[in-house]
Amino acid sequence: MSASSQNADVTATGPAPLDDALPQHVERVLAGYLDQRRTDVLGIDPGVAQAADALAGFVLGGGKRLRPTFAWWGWRGAGGDPHAEHAQGVLTAIASLELVQACALVHDDLMDASATRRGRPTVHVEFARTHAANGWSGPPARFGAAVAILVGDLAQVWADDMFHGAALPEGAHARAAEPWRAMRTEVLAGQYLDVVTQASGDTAESSALKIDRFKTAAYTVERPLHLGAAIAGADPQVVSAYRRYGADIGVAFQLRDDLLGVFGDPKVTGKPAGDDLREGKRTLLVASALQRAEQRADRAAYDVVSGALGNPEPDLERVRSVLTELGAVQAVEQRIAALTGSALDALDAAPVAEPGRSRLFELAERATRRAW
Repeated sequence: MSASSQNADVTATGPAPLDDALPQHVERVLAGYLDQRRTDVLGIDPGVAQAADALAGFVLGGGKRLRPTFAWWGWRGAGGDPHAEHAQGVLTAIASLELVQACALVHDDLMDASATRRGRPTVHVEFARTHAANGWSGPPARFGAAVAILVGDLAQVWADDMFHGAALPEGAHARAAEPWRAMRTEVLAGQYLDVVTQASGDTAESSALKIDRFKTAAYTVERPLHLGAAIAGADPQVVSAYRRYGADIGVAFQLRDDLLGVFGDPKVTGKPAGDDLREGKRTLLVASALQRAEQRADRAAYDVVSGALGNPEPDLERVRSVLTELGAVQAVEQRIAALTGSALDALDAAPVAEPGRSRLFELAERATRRAW
């Protein structure tokens, strides 16, 4: 960070509130941490720095910083003071969530055989190309997969290091241990359920919602909020409200993502339209459509939707039309609205401090409408 940038963060009364431009503050902390850790691995071997560079490029190459944002406002809503001496430590702790996210995405891209992420080659594709360009022995794809696994693992290890190394008030790490442990287990459990559901062909709506709950909601909204609240030493009533809000908003966030995966603009989403269908994802959108087609005994509609799953070249226009005609799109929209309403009711009934309360209401709207 330049001297001029540092001076811009200082006023006559001390550091400017970190509430302002929070994603940029998270970005700054991540960049500094990743640069420091690159120096560590450079001492092992210059070649290892390539993996660190790939991770840094992935983490700093985009993203909404949604998880740290929820964690920060969870902390603020539980009484956290951005002017406090330990506020920078809190920022470091919540920024580590981006490394948990990086681990999940790098591995998810590999498992789904995704070619792009945020409009760029995924990690396994990038390293497969490096292998091929250098004429190394063995299959390039296998090398790319191996490196992607290791880069994802490195992200998880460094997330742990970054979180536990953050300068937090006495007792904060102990209070935050529960959400930190639970979050990591839940996201892996959700990922496992997603893999099993695709392989088994399970199209039950309950299965899709359980995956959404643990693969996405738990580590995207619920546990980050819980983490921020725990660091602040929140009242149990606030923690309970946060978890209810987080679970509901997190699932609604994923349902919006499912709709964007089929109907979204790749220039906005950063991924090709229809990728979820090509990967055979049994989303709530798909599960609802198949159930409705069965109830109507509409074999043609059922075949259009089921035939798109795992199909490398699905007829997207036809699938979109059938999903809409069956009422599946409307059903998902209604579920998003109901979950958002339930989440806001839980938040409204809890003693959440301002400006945390207002920001969490705003974040619910942004996450479920995806106005980022």
